[in-house]
Amino acid sequence: MTYPQAYLDTMPETDRRNELIMSELSQVYYQARRIHERLPQHVPFEDLVHAGVLGLIEAVRKYNPKKNASLKSFASFRIRGAILDSLRALDWGSRPLRRKGRGVAESISKLANKLGRSPTEDEIAADLDLEVSELHTLLRRLDGLHLVGQITSSRFDDGEPQDLIESAPADEDESPFEICLKSERSEYLAQAIRTLTEKEQLVVSLYYREELTMREIAAVMDLAESRVSQIHSLAITKLRAAIENMDLEEGTFR
Repeated sequence: MTYPQAYLDTMPETDRRNELIMSELSQVYYQARRIHERLPQHVPFEDLVHAGVLGLIEAVRKYNPKKNASLKSFASFRIRGAILDSLRALDWGSRPLRRKGRGVAESISKLANKLGRSPTEDEIAADLDLEVSELHTLLRRLDGLHLVGQITSSRFDDGEPQDLIESAPADEDESPFEICLKSERSEYLAQAIRTLTEKEQLVVSLYYREELTMREIAAVMDLAESRVSQIHSLAITKLRAAIENMDLEEGTFR
């Protein structure tokens, strides 16, 4: 429920904040469910909700209604950020798994340079000496790491990783994907997206633009939810590899 500002202004500060928190509480469960569906089963849903509530409380504390942003948009970004931060702090992605993730990215980059196009799953699997089914299993495990931005390091640097889409800066009126499209790398990202298959482009669009869950995307595309997760993970890895190659070609890679 959204309360008129005039009504909120008449309330004591504590009551006003409590009302605002309750009005946006459903967002916490929505964001937590959306993130939880891409994580290993041992990660408790309740922990994500707890982190999201803390993010919502922080959002309400810092929200300024005089600025040109709705509380709903402002809180949504803060809630999501708090949940992702809590997952990063756990560091539940093993080092071997992160190394495998970098290996997939390196394979995609190498094949793309060699073939002059985005490689297929069969080509990536062959380059990694894996069965396609094994690649699919690996992609499913890597999808949770993509979510918390743990495997996006440079191919030449094992430093702190960054996620090109999930960690995009906050503009409370836009989704992270839209913000990334309008950032200094917008042209790179647009070019990289065009290298994806139609199916990969559709998954990326439905997840980041339409904000559908993996389950909802699976229903739209008539695919298994696990398959959608695999397509998403491969698409994001391809985007990173493509943008890194563009940076290297322009001499701007850092």
